[in-house]
Amino acid sequence: MDKLVKKRRSGPRTFDRDQAVDIAMRLFWRHGYEGVSLNDLTAAIGIAPPSLYAAFGSKAGLYREALDRYSGMPKALNTLGQMTNLRDVVETLLNSAIDAITEPGEERGCMISSGMIQCGEDHADLARELAERRGLMRDTIAHKLKPWLDRDRAASLSRYLVTILQGLSVQARDGASREDLRQIADEVVAGIRARNLSDCKKGHRRGVA
Repeated sequence: MDKLVKKRRSGPRTFDRDQAVDIAMRLFWRHGYEGVSLNDLTAAIGIAPPSLYAAFGSKAGLYREALDRYSGMPKALNTLGQMTNLRDVVETLLNSAIDAITEPGEERGCMISSGMIQCGEDHADLARELAERRGLMRDTIAHKLKPWLDRDRAASLSRYLVTILQGLSVQARDGASREDLRQIADEVVAGIRARNLSDCKKGHRRGVA
């Protein structure tokens, strides 16, 4: 299937749970849940199917652990910190996300943003879980925006930004360069600045420039 699978097929058939989850994460990240078979997983990890079932319960169980591992990696939301204005929050969020989804040596795109957008009915539960994870990301972004916006506008802008992040993920998977994606981010930030979004919650204006 790919170099990762071939490499593990020729190596010792030992089992390390932490390594197994990392290998599975990268396969799922690269090919999607339905693009990775049980045989691909066992060959890449170097174990027999009964051992995989004993450790993770199912392919879906391993996928969930892989998602948790991915969620624990450094992400754009972790870089926001204490921003002084709304534009900086948006600009940092987008540019950090672009760095993450185009990191040399890593897979392209975001495993959660573009994961299981379409799938068979047998995997509908997993697809709902991915949607819930995207919803949590949207809520987290909205929370980061609350110092400058009231609840409704923070929620609206958060939904817009998550839509942009999903689009950036797809573009990255399609081969767009980091520079191409930064041009998109620049357009979004320019739009935020032009609208002069301000502090509606406290009834006074705070700069976004």
